Amino acid sequence: MKQLKRHQLALFNGQDKKQIYVAYQGRIYDVTESRLWRRGMHYEHWAGQDLTAELPDAPHDEAVFERFPQIGVLVD
Repeated sequence: MKQLKRHQLALFNGQDKKQIYVAYQGRIYDVTESRLWRRGMHYEHWAGQDLTAELPDAPHDEAVFERFPQIGVLVD
């Protein structure tokens, strides 16, 4: 599994690299294949970030991440 720091995760925002990653509770998920994350944005959420603090505002729970492969962990 990859280990990425926040500044490295930020490069996988759908703009700088073709892979699109998001983090949640220290895990990094590849959402590249999701039509909902095209161009690195999903509603008001941007890819390449840790979405842990933003999930309470979402209309779904953390089970949504089960749809995507976990490809790494977020390290500080």
